[in-house]
Amino acid sequence: MIIDGGNDYVIAVKNNQPKLHSHIQHIATTKKPTSRIVETEKTRDRHTTRIVEVFHDSNGIDPAWTGIKSLVRVERIGTRKGKKYHEIVCYISSLICTAKEFALGIRGHWGIENCLHWVKDVVFKEDCSTIRLGNAPANLSILRAMPSAKLR
Repeated sequence: MIIDGGNDYVIAVKNNQPKLHSHIQHIATTKKPTSRIVETEKTRDRHTTRIVEVFHDSNGIDPAWTGIKSLVRVERIGTRKGKKYHEIVCYISSLICTAKEFALGIRGHWGIENCLHWVKDVVFKEDCSTIRLGNAPANLSILRAMPSAKLR
């Protein structure tokens, strides 16, 4: 539907798609990426190195995954508050972009996600709401976000 509508996608592949996730990991360990970028960032209590690799080899992927042109692997290594972490997240995309372009898009998405959801969860206390049926949760979310709303 996304492709038919003239749009593109970048979708995280998680463990709920084990075959696709495993395939991307296999490609990443056996093939040379088309594009690669390594970025290091140091903030107050966090030190992170991000390695973004893009592959255009979609051989062996189920054709039901329409429009795949890029496989993206993002590896994050670092420390948060003194604790080490190592994460690998895979993505599929209908776009052909460089590793830098994918890195900017993925980071930009998480910036919006983190800021928006933090405000909605912490400031507006949406996670504490017991309203869960029909359109009520979405309607209240809109009302809570309005400047003059007193529904907090």
